[in-house]
Amino acid sequence: MTYRDATIHDIVLRPLRRFSDARGWLIELFRHDELASQVHPVMAYVSETLPGIARGPHEHADQTDIFGFFGPGDFKLYLWDSRPNSPTHGCRQAVVVGASQPTLAVVPPGVVHAYKNISDVPGLVFNAPNRLYAGWGKKEKVDEIRHEDMADSPFVLD
Repeated sequence: MTYRDATIHDIVLRPLRRFSDARGWLIELFRHDELASQVHPVMAYVSETLPGIARGPHEHADQTDIFGFFGPGDFKLYLWDSRPNSPTHGCRQAVVVGASQPTLAVVPPGVVHAYKNISDVPGLVFNAPNRLYAGWGKKEKVDEIRHEDMADSPFVLD
């Protein structure tokens, strides 16, 4: 399948506001009163991605990811809508997020996603998914289709 560039339905990209004072800064990553109840986070983690390195592309059948890109570093976030019943099925969206554009990104199930550190410094990414990794007690199958492991994947990062 060839993906066309467009804005993807159900993707939330919201600027994160940085509150700064003499002590430093603070960013609210999410609030329950600003998220639909079905995507309320059940866990959270932070990952470091080295310069020039990508994570993904992969997708989830049931999980929604709530990413916080706030720096250090900038990332190119790639999204592909592979949901058959979506009005934007077959669309691809790419945006720069991170230190230069602090952004909250809500990625629903069925949207293939990847991000690449496009900075010369390690970058941090916060994620607060609405499902536990490997389920309760880490005893279930991981909800992840890893397209990055497929030689003929149509999900190519530029």
